Amino acid sequence: MISLFLALAGDPAIGAKAKIAPPPPPALSHVAPSAAPDTMELSSGAIRVSDWIAASGDNHGLPYAIIDKATASLILFDGAGKERGRTPVLIGIAIGDDATPGVGSKDLSEIGPAEKTTPAGRFLAKFGPAAGRQRILWVDYATSVAIHPIPTPGKKSEHRRERMLSPTPDDNRITFGCINVPTNFYAKRVKPLFTRKGGYVYIMPDTKALETVFPRLMVQAVLDNRR
Repeated sequence: MISLFLALAGDPAIGAKAKIAPPPPPALSHVAPSAAPDTMELSSGAIRVSDWIAASGDNHGLPYAIIDKATASLILFDGAGKERGRTPVLIGIAIGDDATPGVGSKDLSEIGPAEKTTPAGRFLAKFGPAAGRQRILWVDYATSVAIHPIPTPGKKSEHRRERMLSPTPDDNRITFGCINVPTNFYAKRVKPLFTRKGGYVYIMPDTKALETVFPRLMVQAVLDNRR
């Protein structure tokens, strides 16, 4: 069967994946709402997770990204925990935090609306080959979830660029589960950080509690209370 990766969130131009080896830091600033990508407002959950990473060193010296589904945004850090940028993103159509078992090997026509989720969790991501001699950042290889640029030319009816540029996150759910980022941000910020050794991707939940998705948060809370 043709796997979900054949479209990478609706992009038939990026084809089959190949097997790859499995491939994070300081507090996130509490910023006010702004139209500028690098000062985008973030959810309290994303800020809390960033603070936890800063306190625990959970990134192990690797670069990392936080995907804040509530605000449809990505926050990027280098291995030392310095923020390297923020950008709006496009995410899975369906609200949900789990990938359907076997979804990565289904034909696109077999993927139901409720299965088009961007799974929540902590992932060790690495660049690996896809068809067309391309390399993309695989987040969850088993379910064919990746971070990649907005498909070009893409389907005009999906209006992905317009969704990305809209002032609210309400229309940023359009993919089969992958995370779409602006082409320039991907090329100039994501690739330089993740190409060598990969890094971590932390995807915030839609409905689950943070502690369920990131159990180590509870450990950090205990340590903080002992200080």
